[in-house]
Amino acid sequence: MAYNEFAYFYDEFNGEADYDALYAHIHKELTAHGIADGILADLGCGTGELTLMLTQAGYDMIGIDQSEEMLCVVRDKAEQLGLSGRVLLLQQDLLKLDLYGTIRGAVSTFDTFNHIPDLDTAIANAGFFMEEGGVFLFDMNTPYKHKQVLGENAFTFEEEDASCVWRNHYSAEDRRVEITVDIDYRETGEHFHEQFYEYTYDLAAIRAALERHGFVLESVCDGETFGPLTEESERYFFCAVKQYTQLEEQ
Repeated sequence: MAYNEFAYFYDEFNGEADYDALYAHIHKELTAHGIADGILADLGCGTGELTLMLTQAGYDMIGIDQSEEMLCVVRDKAEQLGLSGRVLLLQQDLLKLDLYGTIRGAVSTFDTFNHIPDLDTAIANAGFFMEEGGVFLFDMNTPYKHKQVLGENAFTFEEEDASCVWRNHYSAEDRRVEITVDIDYRETGEHFHEQFYEYTYDLAAIRAALERHGFVLESVCDGETFGPLTEESERYFFCAVKQYTQLEEQ
Protein backbone atom coordinates (compact mmCIF):
# COMPACT_ATOMS: atom_id res chain seq x y z
CA MET A 1 0.00 0.00 0.00
CA ALA A 2 1.18 3.50 -0.80
CA TYR A 3 -0.63 6.70 0.09
CA ASN A 4 -0.48 8.85 -3.03
CA GLU A 5 -2.59 12.01 -3.22
CA PHE A 6 -3.39 11.54 0.47
CA ALA A 7 0.26 12.31 1.29
CA TYR A 8 -0.30 16.04 0.91
CA PHE A 9 -3.17 16.04 3.41
CA TYR A 10 -1.82 13.40 5.79
CA ASP A 11 -0.48 15.78 8.44
CA GLU A 12 -3.70 17.83 8.45
CA PHE A 13 -5.88 14.81 9.09
CA ASN A 14 -3.39 13.24 11.50
CA GLY A 15 -3.26 16.34 13.66
CA GLU A 16 -4.21 14.52 16.87
CA ALA A 17 -1.10 12.34 16.72
CA ASP A 18 1.16 13.02 19.71
CA TYR A 19 4.57 12.94 18.05
CA ASP A 20 6.28 14.40 21.11
CA ALA A 21 5.13 11.51 23.32
CA LEU A 22 6.00 8.98 20.63
CA TYR A 23 9.46 10.45 20.12
CA ALA A 24 10.08 10.59 23.87
CA HIS A 25 9.20 6.91 24.29
CA ILE A 26 11.30 5.83 21.32
CA HIS A 27 14.29 7.91 22.36
CA LYS A 28 14.06 6.53 25.90
CA GLU A 29 14.08 2.94 24.58
CA LEU A 30 16.99 3.62 22.23
CA THR A 31 19.17 5.19 24.90
CA ALA A 32 18.24 2.48 27.40
CA HIS A 33 19.73 -0.01 24.93
CA GLY A 34 22.89 2.05 24.45
CA ILE A 35 21.90 3.47 21.07
CA ALA A 36 22.52 7.21 21.29
CA ASP A 37 23.72 7.67 17.71
CA GLY A 38 24.39 5.72 14.53
CA ILE A 39 22.21 4.60 11.64
CA LEU A 40 18.49 4.03 12.16
CA ALA A 41 15.87 3.16 9.57
CA ASP A 42 12.34 4.54 9.71
CA LEU A 43 10.33 1.84 7.94
CA GLY A 44 7.29 3.45 6.35
CA CYS A 45 8.36 6.95 7.31
CA GLY A 46 5.31 8.69 5.83
CA THR A 47 5.66 12.46 5.96
CA GLY A 48 8.77 12.16 8.11
CA GLU A 49 7.78 13.83 11.39
CA LEU A 50 9.46 11.17 13.52
CA THR A 51 12.32 10.72 11.03
CA LEU A 52 13.27 14.36 11.32
CA MET A 53 12.90 14.47 15.11
CA LEU A 54 15.36 11.59 15.37
CA THR A 55 17.67 13.34 12.88
CA GLN A 56 17.67 16.40 15.10
CA ALA A 57 18.56 14.13 18.04
CA GLY A 58 21.77 13.13 16.23
CA TYR A 59 20.85 9.85 14.54
CA ASP A 60 21.78 9.11 10.92
CA MET A 61 18.31 8.45 9.58
CA ILE A 62 17.18 6.45 6.58
CA GLY A 63 13.56 7.23 5.74
CA ILE A 64 11.94 4.49 3.69
CA ASP A 65 8.50 4.65 2.13
CA GLN A 66 6.76 3.15 -0.87
CA SER A 67 5.10 6.47 -1.71
CA GLU A 68 7.18 8.99 -3.64
CA GLU A 69 4.58 11.60 -2.70
CA MET A 70 5.24 11.00 0.99
CA LEU A 71 8.99 11.27 0.43
CA CYS A 72 8.49 14.58 -1.37
CA VAL A 73 6.78 15.92 1.75
CA VAL A 74 9.73 14.73 3.87
CA ARG A 75 12.20 16.48 1.55
CA ASP A 76 10.28 19.76 1.84
CA LYS A 77 10.19 19.50 5.64
CA ALA A 78 13.89 18.66 5.82
CA GLU A 79 14.71 21.72 3.72
CA GLN A 80 12.58 23.96 5.95
CA LEU A 81 14.40 22.64 9.04
CA GLY A 82 17.84 22.99 7.51
CA LEU A 83 18.28 19.22 7.44
CA SER A 84 18.68 18.68 3.70
CA GLY A 85 21.46 16.19 3.07
CA ARG A 86 21.25 14.74 6.57
CA VAL A 87 18.49 12.24 5.82
CA LEU A 88 18.73 9.44 3.26
CA LEU A 89 15.33 8.83 1.66
CA LEU A 90 14.59 5.60 -0.18
CA GLN A 91 11.47 4.67 -2.13
CA GLN A 92 11.12 0.96 -1.39
CA ASP A 93 8.57 -1.73 -0.68
CA LEU A 94 9.32 -3.14 2.79
CA LEU A 95 8.79 -6.64 1.37
CA LYS A 96 11.79 -5.97 -0.91
CA LEU A 97 13.92 -3.97 1.51
CA ASP A 98 17.49 -3.45 0.32
CA LEU A 99 19.91 -1.36 2.37
CA TYR A 100 23.58 -0.65 1.84
CA GLY A 101 24.84 -2.02 5.13
CA THR A 102 23.84 -2.71 8.69
CA ILE A 103 21.73 -0.49 10.92
CA ARG A 104 21.75 -0.06 14.70
CA GLY A 105 17.99 -0.05 14.92
CA ALA A 106 14.69 0.52 13.18
CA VAL A 107 11.44 2.25 13.98
CA SER A 108 8.05 1.86 12.35
CA THR A 109 5.00 3.73 13.54
CA PHE A 110 1.34 4.47 12.81
CA ASP A 111 0.50 0.86 11.95
CA THR A 112 2.79 0.58 8.92
CA PHE A 113 3.18 -3.16 9.45
CA ASN A 114 -0.60 -3.66 9.43
CA HIS A 115 -0.53 -2.56 5.81
CA ILE A 116 1.75 -5.45 4.87
CA PRO A 117 0.10 -8.75 3.83
CA ASP A 118 3.24 -10.80 4.56
CA LEU A 119 4.31 -9.85 8.08
CA ASP A 120 6.87 -12.64 8.30
CA THR A 121 8.85 -11.40 5.29
CA ALA A 122 8.71 -7.79 6.44
CA ILE A 123 10.11 -8.68 9.86
CA ALA A 124 12.74 -10.92 8.27
CA ASN A 125 13.87 -8.04 6.06
CA ALA A 126 14.06 -5.60 8.96
CA GLY A 127 16.12 -8.10 10.94
CA PHE A 128 18.48 -9.00 8.12
CA PHE A 129 20.14 -5.58 8.11
CA MET A 130 20.23 -5.11 11.88
CA GLU A 131 23.34 -5.47 13.99
CA GLU A 132 23.49 -7.75 17.00
CA GLY A 133 21.89 -5.88 19.89
CA GLY A 134 19.95 -3.67 17.48
CA VAL A 135 16.52 -2.51 18.60
CA PHE A 136 13.33 -2.73 16.56
CA LEU A 137 10.66 -0.36 17.89
CA PHE A 138 7.32 -0.53 16.13
CA ASP A 139 3.60 -0.30 16.63
CA MET A 140 0.62 -2.13 15.16
CA ASN A 141 -3.13 -1.80 15.46
CA THR A 142 -4.68 -4.47 17.64
CA PRO A 143 -7.40 -6.94 16.58
CA TYR A 144 -9.69 -5.07 18.98
CA LYS A 145 -9.28 -1.86 17.00
CA HIS A 146 -9.88 -3.56 13.67
CA LYS A 147 -12.99 -5.37 14.83
CA GLN A 148 -14.55 -2.93 17.29
CA VAL A 149 -13.29 0.56 16.47
CA LEU A 150 -12.87 0.49 12.69
CA GLY A 151 -15.26 -2.37 11.94
CA GLU A 152 -18.03 -1.04 9.70
CA ASN A 153 -17.61 2.54 10.85
CA ALA A 154 -17.01 5.73 8.89
CA PHE A 155 -15.25 8.86 10.14
CA THR A 156 -15.36 12.40 8.81
CA PHE A 157 -12.54 14.91 9.26
CA GLU A 158 -12.93 18.58 8.46
CA GLU A 159 -10.05 20.99 7.94
CA GLU A 160 -10.00 24.53 6.60
CA ASP A 161 -9.05 23.60 3.05
CA ALA A 162 -10.22 19.99 2.74
CA SER A 163 -12.60 17.36 4.08
CA CYS A 164 -11.97 13.63 4.40
CA VAL A 165 -14.32 10.68 4.74
CA TRP A 166 -12.66 7.46 6.00
CA ARG A 167 -14.74 4.29 5.56
CA ASN A 168 -13.94 0.83 6.93
CA HIS A 169 -15.10 -2.70 6.26
CA TYR A 170 -13.77 -5.54 8.41
CA SER A 171 -13.69 -9.07 7.00
CA ALA A 172 -13.35 -11.74 9.68
CA GLU A 173 -12.73 -14.36 7.00
CA ASP A 174 -9.84 -12.45 5.41
CA ARG A 175 -8.66 -10.95 8.71
CA ARG A 176 -8.30 -7.51 7.23
CA VAL A 177 -9.96 -4.09 7.08
CA GLU A 178 -10.75 -2.58 3.70
CA ILE A 179 -10.27 1.18 3.98
CA THR A 180 -11.44 3.80 1.51
CA VAL A 181 -10.45 7.43 1.86
CA ASP A 182 -12.18 10.24 -0.06
CA ILE A 183 -10.77 13.75 0.12
CA ASP A 184 -12.39 16.89 -1.29
CA TYR A 185 -10.13 19.90 -1.71
CA ARG A 186 -12.24 23.03 -1.40
CA GLU A 187 -9.99 25.50 -3.19
CA THR A 188 -9.87 23.61 -6.49
CA GLY A 189 -12.86 21.29 -6.20
CA GLU A 190 -10.57 18.30 -6.73
CA HIS A 191 -11.55 14.89 -5.39
CA PHE A 192 -9.02 12.25 -4.36
CA HIS A 193 -9.77 8.60 -3.67
CA GLU A 194 -7.54 5.98 -2.04
CA GLN A 195 -8.27 2.35 -1.19
CA PHE A 196 -6.06 0.01 0.81
CA TYR A 197 -6.10 -2.72 3.45
CA GLU A 198 -4.92 -3.21 7.00
CA TYR A 199 -4.24 -6.82 7.99
CA THR A 200 -5.07 -8.17 11.42
CA TYR A 201 -2.30 -9.89 13.40
CA ASP A 202 -2.66 -11.16 16.94
CA LEU A 203 0.04 -10.85 19.55
CA ALA A 204 1.08 -14.51 19.38
CA ALA A 205 1.64 -14.33 15.60
CA ILE A 206 3.74 -11.17 15.90
CA ARG A 207 5.86 -12.65 18.68
CA ALA A 208 6.40 -15.86 16.69
CA ALA A 209 7.51 -13.93 13.59
CA LEU A 210 9.99 -11.91 15.63
CA GLU A 211 11.46 -15.03 17.22
CA ARG A 212 11.76 -16.81 13.86
CA HIS A 213 13.98 -14.02 12.60
CA GLY A 214 16.36 -13.59 15.49
CA PHE A 215 14.56 -11.14 17.74
CA VAL A 216 13.68 -11.38 21.39
CA LEU A 217 10.51 -9.48 22.23
CA GLU A 218 11.54 -7.56 25.34
CA SER A 219 8.32 -5.67 25.91
CA VAL A 220 4.94 -4.78 24.48
CA CYS A 221 2.83 -1.93 25.82
CA ASP A 222 -0.14 0.19 24.86
CA GLY A 223 0.95 2.20 21.82
CA GLU A 224 -0.99 5.30 22.81
CA THR A 225 -0.45 5.56 26.58
CA PHE A 226 2.80 3.55 26.67
CA GLY A 227 1.41 1.93 29.78
CA PRO A 228 0.21 -1.67 30.27
CA LEU A 229 -1.94 -3.31 27.62
CA THR A 230 -5.65 -3.64 28.31
CA GLU A 231 -8.42 -5.55 26.55
CA GLU A 232 -9.37 -2.29 24.85
CA SER A 233 -5.90 -1.20 23.76
CA GLU A 234 -6.08 -0.06 20.15
CA ARG A 235 -2.38 -0.16 19.39
CA TYR A 236 0.54 -2.36 20.41
CA PHE A 237 4.01 -0.90 20.84
CA PHE A 238 6.85 -3.43 20.60
CA CYS A 239 10.48 -3.36 21.67
CA ALA A 240 12.42 -6.27 20.15
CA VAL A 241 16.18 -6.84 20.24
CA LYS A 242 18.18 -8.60 17.52
CA GLN A 243 20.28 -11.48 18.87
CA TYR A 244 22.85 -11.75 16.08
CA THR A 245 24.13 -10.01 12.96
CA GLN A 246 23.16 -11.66 9.68
CA LEU A 247 24.52 -9.44 6.93
CA GLU A 248 28.19 -10.06 7.78
CA GLU A 249 27.57 -13.81 7.74
CA GLN A 250 26.55 -13.86 4.09
